[in-house]
Amino acid sequence: MSVILVLIITSIVVAIVFLGAFFWAVKSGQYDDTYSPSVRMLFEEKGKKKVNHE
Repeated sequence: MSVILVLIITSIVVAIVFLGAFFWAVKSGQYDDTYSPSVRMLFEEKGKKKVNHE
């Protein structure tokens, strides 16, 4: 019974830590960019080379 209690408390602490990290990321502006993902596919990546298939 004490093992179940320890697991429940540990899982609640981990959930609170992840929730706090999520709110910190939202508050710091991590998810503010809504424009560039929609146009990213229109531009070529600089690291890729064009392959001539002959």
